[in-house]
Amino acid sequence: MSRKTGRPSTTRTITSSRPSSARIVAAVAAVVVAALIGVGIGLQIGGPSATDEAVASLREQEAQRDVAQVAELTARARQTVAVLNPIVDGLADLGTAAVPTAEQVQGWQKSLAEEVRWYSVTVSGMTATNVARATLRSAVEQLSVAVDTVALARASATGQRDELLALAGRQRGLAVAAWSVAATHLDQINVDAGNGHQHVYLQAGHEDGAMTGDGLPEGTKH
Repeated sequence: MSRKTGRPSTTRTITSSRPSSARIVAAVAAVVVAALIGVGIGLQIGGPSATDEAVASLREQEAQRDVAQVAELTARARQTVAVLNPIVDGLADLGTAAVPTAEQVQGWQKSLAEEVRWYSVTVSGMTATNVARATLRSAVEQLSVAVDTVALARASATGQRDELLALAGRQRGLAVAAWSVAATHLDQINVDAGNGHQHVYLQAGHEDGAMTGDGLPEGTKH
């Protein structure tokens, strides 16, 4: 008790205004975290991320693979033209010319079956290249049907033979037209791939309804 007043004495607790060590550490940590986050955001904005670089690399690999596929498809199409030209010529004017012999028809069927098998193989590639392959395949298959129709005409009665030969002639025309479309598309994707113009048309490509080449020299780039 106080000697002067007789009242109980009161002990005053003085709280220090200085921040504790724990608070200082927490504040410093917050500043460091904020700085790291800012650096991360800056890197994302200022430069490509690992994901962007990976995507760009994959696209580059896909483009290189497509160039190789276009070259392979074009080389094969040239071989196919050498196979198709005599068949297309042999099926011309079926209504007036002599009917192809059984040996001719069998040989054509065998050759076309091999071509159909090659174009039927599924290859993963760019959309434009896949379309070119599918269109070439469609033309070959149409010509194969025309030859099969001739084979059927040879085995049919005289009354049906003329009708079947006329049908085969129409199928032949559709095949020629389909190939001309495929050849035009193939020409374009070669230009896009940097190979220049590549013209892989049938000799009968001048027929009505068929597309023809642009007349530019092979390999012309523009």
